[in-house]
Amino acid sequence: MQLGNGDGNITTIYEVAELAGVSVATASRALNNTGYVSKEARSRVLEAARRLNYHINVNARSLTSGKTYTIALVLPDVTNPFFPAVARGVEDAASRKGYSVILCNTDGSPRKEADYLNMLRSRRIDGIVFTTSELPGARISSIIGDSSAVVLVDRDLDEPYDIVKTDNVKGGFLATSHLISLGHTRIAVISGPLSLTTGMERLQGYRDALGQAGIPFDESLVVEGDFRQEGGRAAMERLIEQCGGRPSAKLSAVFACNDLMAVGALTALEEHEIAVPSEVAIVGYDDIALASVTRPRLSTVAQPKYEMGVLAAEMLLRRMANPNLPRQQEVLQPMLVIRDSTLERRSRCG
Repeated sequence: MQLGNGDGNITTIYEVAELAGVSVATASRALNNTGYVSKEARSRVLEAARRLNYHINVNARSLTSGKTYTIALVLPDVTNPFFPAVARGVEDAASRKGYSVILCNTDGSPRKEADYLNMLRSRRIDGIVFTTSELPGARISSIIGDSSAVVLVDRDLDEPYDIVKTDNVKGGFLATSHLISLGHTRIAVISGPLSLTTGMERLQGYRDALGQAGIPFDESLVVEGDFRQEGGRAAMERLIEQCGGRPSAKLSAVFACNDLMAVGALTALEEHEIAVPSEVAIVGYDDIALASVTRPRLSTVAQPKYEMGVLAAEMLLRRMANPNLPRQQEVLQPMLVIRDSTLERRSRCG
């Protein structure tokens, strides 16, 4: 295995091994992340490779192993800060094992998702992490077959794919219970798309919290959103319109099922000069960086986004190494983060 070092000379793994003072076999294991290498020896090999400007010849390695050493991350909206945080975790974990990551942004389009899947299959990608599922599971399976391992992040499908997610039902319950604990009984919800398990589960958590508190479920207080900022703004406009322009008489709080929709809802409330939180309190979901700098700062349910990405990549690598593993599933716990967009109003809500 060899590669030019940039000045016309050829650097070989034998030179790396000699400079590091290890055998060629040890240098190969260290560079390819295969087999045991002591921490000290690995450090010497990597430093020697850096000094010699040596890089692994991926094409040669692929010919030897039958792998491309590339995985794909398919996501619906690269502008949503939730997904770059997950992507960072995927890339960091994959990179540590010598894998590159291809990013595929579908814009929520089933056609684009299918096109990407066909492209990934043609390129013999070793594995795919999905943070979107615009297509049914059976359709995804029919396109990629058994050509690539698959792990889902915060999505579930009617196929036995491995999955990393947070407990969305619990997250919806935490958000709604927080508002109830502040005295709110007329709580609207801007749900995610109810075609996705994520949207359904967070709505179920909302309903469970109402039921536990003895508050009747009112379908008129549920507006389906799309996990986008403009969708949250439009949903809040609908709720304001239903309330005759001043929602305080009919609702006093809103649970938006992701932070982007919560930010859109805040915009609509501000445009109608409805004060948050004194007239309408609002809670989001995800705890993206934007949540801590809105005015008012957004109360939200935090997901461990980076950790989800790391776990997904590690799970994918295990699946690629052993396709016969039982289905893997990691369910992480959400956490309520209280900021300025909620207000204690025990004596004011009806």
